[in-house]
Amino acid sequence: MRLYDYLPSANGYKVRTLLKQLGLAYELVPVDIFAGESHTADFHAKNPDGRVPVLEPEPGRFLAESNAILLFLAEGTRLMPDDRFARAQVHQWMFFEQNAVEPNLGTARYWLLTGRQSPRSEVLRNRVQNTERALSALERHLGSRTFLVDDRYTVADLCLFAYTHLAPEAGVDLAPYQAVSAWLERVKAWPGFLGPVPPYSANAHVA
Repeated sequence: MRLYDYLPSANGYKVRTLLKQLGLAYELVPVDIFAGESHTADFHAKNPDGRVPVLEPEPGRFLAESNAILLFLAEGTRLMPDDRFARAQVHQWMFFEQNAVEPNLGTARYWLLTGRQSPRSEVLRNRVQNTERALSALERHLGSRTFLVDDRYTVADLCLFAYTHLAPEAGVDLAPYQAVSAWLERVKAWPGFLGPVPPYSANAHVA
């Protein structure tokens, strides 16, 4: 099994964490996205969208989109419920992550850490406000729950953790979100979690 990835990517971090938690061996193939390595003809044959991560579970078969990879790897494991409705709830929260969290928190963090936006810019402020709305939704849900689905750790928790725990790097204070903060600590304590997400490479920075 191979994983084509850029280590500072939180989307890749999700996949690498799950591979470790499931005890699955794989070969890491680094892709320098800021050097154009994800937009070669060879890489486009693996993922026409030219983004990482991409999983090659067996030679010649490629799967892109981090959450699709998570669902593929979690299938038939303890991290995916057997109950049909609970499984749909896992999907619900993973769709929420890609719709409300990743494009806002992830983009704000990327802009700030690489110098692509000023902390005072209006466009950044909009992303931060959208992030705060997403965190408020998580806070309401987690106020009376240990984990996102069925009060057990699932792949949905890993999925949401990857970007949510990086909120301070996007200029978002987690202090007002006490239920979210407590949940982050519970998720982080789960066996097999990786260390910090690596910093962006030097060629990612514009200022």
